[in-house]
Amino acid sequence: MHFKTDIIKHSNKIILFFLLSFFISSCSESYNLQTDTYEEAIVIEATLTNELKKQEIKITKTSRFEDTDVAVETGANVVVKDNLNNEYLFTEKSGVYVSESEFEVVANRQYTLEVKTKDGKVYRSSSETLPTVTPITDVTASVVVNSKNETGVQLNANSYDPNRTSNYYRYEYEETYKLVAPKWTNDRATVTGPKSIRIDDDNDPAKKICYSTQKSTDIIVTSTNNLTEDRVNFPVRFIKENDYKIAQRYSILVRQYVENKAAYTFHKTMKEISSSSSVLSPKQPGVFSGNIRCISNVDEKVMGYFDIATVSSKRIFFNYTDFFPPTNNPAYINACEPMKLNFCFALNSTPACDGYTVISGLQGGGLLYYAGDADEGSTIIMVETPCGDCTSFSSNIIPSFWKE
Repeated sequence: MHFKTDIIKHSNKIILFFLLSFFISSCSESYNLQTDTYEEAIVIEATLTNELKKQEIKITKTSRFEDTDVAVETGANVVVKDNLNNEYLFTEKSGVYVSESEFEVVANRQYTLEVKTKDGKVYRSSSETLPTVTPITDVTASVVVNSKNETGVQLNANSYDPNRTSNYYRYEYEETYKLVAPKWTNDRATVTGPKSIRIDDDNDPAKKICYSTQKSTDIIVTSTNNLTEDRVNFPVRFIKENDYKIAQRYSILVRQYVENKAAYTFHKTMKEISSSSSVLSPKQPGVFSGNIRCISNVDEKVMGYFDIATVSSKRIFFNYTDFFPPTNNPAYINACEPMKLNFCFALNSTPACDGYTVISGLQGGGLLYYAGDADEGSTIIMVETPCGDCTSFSSNIIPSFWKE
């Protein structure tokens, strides 16, 4: 799970807002945020679950407004301890701290996170226990018209806890969709000289069909605490009818986390602040932190949450034609309009010669041959590379879980 695709993606800039609130809380006048108000703080994201796996913890630093990359806190000693004196050590791997061995969080046990940075600062979480195990029962897909009057497919997560002990839920999803390059042909053009190309009928058919996968980036939470039943039928994802992602075949894996009230409140507040139109809006965040403190220096600022949660998942598949007529099939990721070019090289000709455009496009990978002759003076039709080769931006490897 890449850092920019979960809650801390939202928080690195938001955290700076939180720190600024020390100085500007309750402001009613306009205030120009300056880079020199930046104050560095550590950011810790940890969600340990009841899955038997190598657990992961992300430790980064806050970002300035103009920063595009996230600074990873390297060289830290990271350990999770339980109240039975078990210790689970984490090792840094590719910017993420990964447990050295597989383990699962179990019920009726208390867990604590401790981080010691290379400059000697020590951070410790409160003790957390595993919430109720309530699995996701299914994911449903249906055609709806949303509040913006847009028609599309609504994907809902469903679960039920008859004992009313779950109440607080968080969701993530991973969507995978099939792509078919609309302008793939069996023929391909190869540059053979400064002013010549050759057309062969041996184009790779593996460049026609691809599969792309994307993970959710929003903070998706809900609560049943105020309902008569602890029953969830929650809209996790809406996809518009004309979205190319569902043009062929689509699959979504939805993960449901059951967490405690404090973790839910943390994530819900993060979501509200991240969607706020302005940090200086009437909804001021104030001093916002989670359940982690710096025990070596009480004045040291730290953001993040050590979350212990139960997790379950469900995957579904559907085709576009399961819900919509095939005549409404969405457009491809590119417009893919064929370009008619004059394959000649004379200067100041009328109409203009496009021979060098053809040669450079083929060599640079920006254009692909679609139809036409390779003789000088003929008309040749080209398309942008993604239109005839989906591997230029996606993968043609069929996922292990894929079902047609």
